[in-house]
Amino acid sequence: MNLCMNNRDMITVKNIKAILEVVTDPEIPVLTVSDLGIIREIKVNGEEVEIIITPTYTGCPAMDMIAMNIRLTLAEHGYKNGKITTVLSPAWTTDWMSEAGKAKLKTYGIAPPNPKQVVCDTKHFAEQESIQCPHCNSYHTRLISQFGSTACKALYQCNDCREPFDYFKCH
Repeated sequence: MNLCMNNRDMITVKNIKAILEVVTDPEIPVLTVSDLGIIREIKVNGEEVEIIITPTYTGCPAMDMIAMNIRLTLAEHGYKNGKITTVLSPAWTTDWMSEAGKAKLKTYGIAPPNPKQVVCDTKHFAEQESIQCPHCNSYHTRLISQFGSTACKALYQCNDCREPFDYFKCH
């Protein structure tokens, strides 16, 4: 996050950052926008606050709701002039997710992206990566569908516990 502000504004930027810690993803409510790493920059200019966000993928339907929730949360804390700007470059990557966010995904029943992806090819990732079941921790899993409950997830099933689960695909 770029926090290039003068010392007078630094406290405000820190306050905004703390306020945003409660804004959750409408598709995965255990994750905050901070967990996802979609907040790219916070700009403060007097009474005006601009939040720069990057979607997890272009066309993500949750981004409109996230932007609205950011505006509402800012307004609830007295920041009435909140502006949300979406930038597509650089493209979001699962490397931007916090480790706490990845742990929350697993606890929620969604396999988090594997650390340090060796292969990040949506056509072949299932053939080359073992995806750990978030329920029983087995790597004996199989791909059911390239798309799970949302386009950014794939649907898997564990061959040991037989439970289906989403895998948050690498981006």
